[in-house]
Amino acid sequence: MTRPVRIAVHIYPQHGDYRDLRSAAVRAEEMGADIIYNWDHFFPLSGPADGKHFECWTMLASWAEVTERVELGALVTCYSYRNAHLLADMARTVDHISEGRLILGLGAGWTERDYSEYEYPFGTFGGRLRDFEAGLYRIKRRLGRLNPPPIRQIPILIGGQGEKHTLRLAGRYADVWHGFGEEEVMRRKSRILDEWCVAAGRDPSEIERAGGAELDEIDHADDLLSAGITQIALAVNGPAYDMGGLDEWLAWRDARNADRLAG
Repeated sequence: MTRPVRIAVHIYPQHGDYRDLRSAAVRAEEMGADIIYNWDHFFPLSGPADGKHFECWTMLASWAEVTERVELGALVTCYSYRNAHLLADMARTVDHISEGRLILGLGAGWTERDYSEYEYPFGTFGGRLRDFEAGLYRIKRRLGRLNPPPIRQIPILIGGQGEKHTLRLAGRYADVWHGFGEEEVMRRKSRILDEWCVAAGRDPSEIERAGGAELDEIDHADDLLSAGITQIALAVNGPAYDMGGLDEWLAWRDARNADRLAG
């Protein structure tokens, strides 16, 4: 399967006002991005630790209303912040608000401050992974029982790159896998994901491979593509939400997609 190259804009929901976040989502769509993401945290991950910050899923519902074409989701939702059945229902609802454009990004969680300040049990890394695996099963089951059902079979994105657990879960459940690191790291993790797909009885080509980059890193675009990364999420931070350089990435995407169709 030859997948199209897709460009996502990863809008960090920190340090800005909500009207600017909303405008950034609309602007990313108008410029031609394929996907917009936020993240699922309760405090900034960079800059002033107690700076402005907004919640993930209420924001996604708003973005679903103010956009028309882009896919949207969290990169990623922390599974353990919400009951799995409720999370599935939230995803189904945002899928309907967006008329079938939601990507359900999921991860096991890692930011201790989020847990402690919002009074969730942090536990251990291994415990969170075990809960995450059980939660993936519950989410899939609940999505199949909701009335009305999702508009489409909601794509599941799993973020992370632990070779024994996270990649195994991605090989079993994911439609998109999002990893982190330099091109050689991504290439190696992708090969391990292929092995887990085979072990789960899946064709590795069923899973879209995604990674991140900065807007000023267009020189690395072809390296990412050569590592098999066809969805690239570009970081856009507050308070300015400056998208300078996005037009270069979109032009590169269009040129590579034309080449892939011609080939």
